[in-house]
Formats: sequence, C-alpha cells, structure tokens
Amino acid sequence: MQITADFDGGAIEVLHGADPRAVELGLRGDTGADVRQWFCVRFDDVAGQPLVVSLTNAAEATYAEAFDGYRVCASYEGERWFRVPTRFDGSVLCFEHTPAAASVTYAYFAPYPWQRHLGLVEAACAAPGVALHVPGLSALGRPMHVLVVDAPEAALHEARAASRAAPRRVWLIARQHPGETMGEWLAEGLLARLLDATDPVAVAARRRAVFHVVPNMNPDGGVLGNQRTNALGADLNRAWLAPSADASPEVLCVRAAMEDSGVDLFLDVHGDERNPWCFLAGCEGNPGYSERLRFLENLFEQTLLAASRDFQDEYGYPRDEPGGGDLRTAGNWVGERFGCLSFTLEMPFKDNANDPDPRLGWSPTRSMELGASLLEAILVCLDWLDGEPPGS
Repeated sequence: MQITADFDGGAIEVLHGADPRAVELGLRGDTGADVRQWFCVRFDDVAGQPLVVSLTNAAEATYAEAFDGYRVCASYEGERWFRVPTRFDGSVLCFEHTPAAASVTYAYFAPYPWQRHLGLVEAACAAPGVALHVPGLSALGRPMHVLVVDAPEAALHEARAASRAAPRRVWLIARQHPGETMGEWLAEGLLARLLDATDPVAVAARRRAVFHVVPNMNPDGGVLGNQRTNALGADLNRAWLAPSADASPEVLCVRAAMEDSGVDLFLDVHGDERNPWCFLAGCEGNPGYSERLRFLENLFEQTLLAASRDFQDEYGYPRDEPGGGDLRTAGNWVGERFGCLSFTLEMPFKDNANDPDPRLGWSPTRSMELGASLLEAILVCLDWLDGEPPGS
C-alpha cells in the first residue's frame, strides 16, 4: 500500500501508513496561513483491502464542527465521486472503505484539477462568440482566465452599434476559496448551457447580455491544495476593498477588468462547510442598498426557486444590518461599486438537507445542474436591472 498527496490539489500529512486498518493522517495547513480543512489523498495497491483511516487532528480544523454529519468523497478514476461511511467523535474523523480498484482517491470534496480547468477554457473558446481575456497573472504566474461570452450573431452587433444600445454585463466568479471546488463545477454547468445554441434561454440571455465568467479565481491555491487562501496566504474574499500586487494580484487584475467592462449583475460562487443547503446572500448591509435592489434580489431568488430543485431561501446567513456589509468581500464591494444586483451563492460540502442523496451527497453533477438553472434567473432579471420596482 502506498499513500501520497504529491499531485495537483493533493494535501495531507501521513502519520502512520503501514497498517491498512490503522492509517493515521493529519490535515495539512494552507500555504502561508493557519487554515486546515481541505484534504485530498490517493491510496495505491489497495484493491479489496478493508481500510480504516483516521484524520487525527480533525478537531484542529478551521471549521471542525463542519465534520458533524459529513461523509468523505471517494473516486477510483477522478471522474465519478461517491461518499463513504464517516464518523466524527469531536476529535478524530474516521472513515472505513474497501476499495474495488487498485487505486482510490479520498477528498474533502470532488477536486477540480488545473488540467480540467484548462480543458474547460479550451472547449469554451472553441464555441462561436467566446473570447478569452487574461487581465493578469496569479501570484505564482498562472493566467487569470476570464471567458467572455457574447452573442455569436454579427447582425446583432451591428444593430447594437446602430442603436448605441449596450448589452448588460453579467459577471460570475468562482473558487476565491480554492477548496470550494463546487464553484468551478457550477461554472462548468453554467457554461455548458450558455453555449448551447439550441437552448432558447441561453440564446435569449446571450442576445441581451455579455457574460464574463472566471471559473477559477485562485489557481495557485487550487494546485497547492489550499482550502481558503492563495499561494501568499491571502484570503481573496477579504481583499476586494484594497487588493495589492504583493498579496492579492488575482483580485487586483479581475477588479480592474470589471472597471473596464462595468457590471450589471454579479455572482460570487462559494461552498459552505457547515450549512447543508444552497442559498444566496445579498447586499442589504451596503450603504447604497435600495428598494430597487431589494426587488431585484427577490425576483432572482423566486425565479431560481422555480428553476432549481436544489435551491431554497428558508435557510442561510443572517441578514446584515444597514451599514453592516463587509466591503472587503466581492459580493458587497461589487454591489456597492456598481450599484448592481450582486449575490454570494453558497453550496454545501455535505449534502442538500432538503433533498439528501445517500450515495453521492452534494456532488459535481448537482453543482453543474444548479449552474445551468442560474441562467433562468439571470434572464428574468435582465429586463429589470434599471427599472423601478412595481408600485414605487
């Protein structure tokens, strides 16, 4: 039996790995930051061997309480992921599994490797109307990919130019926290539908708006196997008010690209370690929050409720008090800077408590389905972005 985390997204400390029935592992901290949560580890030469694996320092995790009710993700080939029986006693996280193949990978959630990201970008750029913009580089020199999706019809561009009617600007970013890989799975699902020329919702949305999609805001953190931070130890979702080239170049360059294009609707996609639901957080705490934005938030939420079996609006974060919005975060900063409809979207690491799946829990497939459903809500809101709420 061999145990390794020396690969893209891998993260673990092997403490005792000689006895398959008494494997002891340790959560490894993010590079440059005191954050412990993400793990991804591969076992080789283990077909048919009953494994008993303990993460002995689980109580030291940044969100240790999130392990209550949690089940480890597993895959044989890195494509299809399932859950294995897991227990947490408040100190040690333990899971038991007998692999049906020679190699198996266990992870906090299904990883989204850099190679898959590159494939996503390449496939999207092959579609009509899609351009790749690279506004800058990450701390370690990886390109920051912004996929710009416009309508492919030349006649539409001529009509826009003649009427001077500018399309709406929709921005979606994912994986500011690199371990929240469900965000990039969601982006893949959104792009798949958005680029489907036979989908009437996608066709209508592309005729009314230009989409700017950043599938991976934190490429270095993802490759390094970090949970919340970039290669320099910075939490990018606390850097939007004052990003810097020295600590948060990823935010600095994407924020500059937003300034160049403008923003009418913004979504920042995350995963929540503790909450077993999909939900939205708005900008009600911002100084510039208005009845128009309240109306738009409600319209978006109600449309998404009708479009997605997984979205709900009963559970989520407490609403901010007036003036209590944290402008260091992307959702609040973008909403305030552009006066636009702006949301943080959260998905679970565990399962969706409203519709649990005993075998898969929350999964890449369901993340992608939610991404596709977002297009319904975006389309409905496009016509109302400048309007006053009914009855005002």
